[in-house]
Amino acid sequence: MYLTPKSGLFLGGSCITAIAAVGSIFELSYGQPDLGVPATAIILALSIPLTGLFFFAAVRDARANIK
Repeated sequence: MYLTPKSGLFLGGSCITAIAAVGSIFELSYGQPDLGVPATAIILALSIPLTGLFFFAAVRDARANIK
């Protein structure tokens, strides 16, 4: 496994944004979100693409450091 500190941070960011997306989906489907519908929808809309971008960046960085 070729984990660098940079790719580790990207993977951590990917995990956090994925958790935020799942939490937002549950909050919106349950009824009244704690932060309100607009704020929760914005979090969901931002966290889905960020999850993919962070994961892609982590894989790209790890592949660049293969020896």
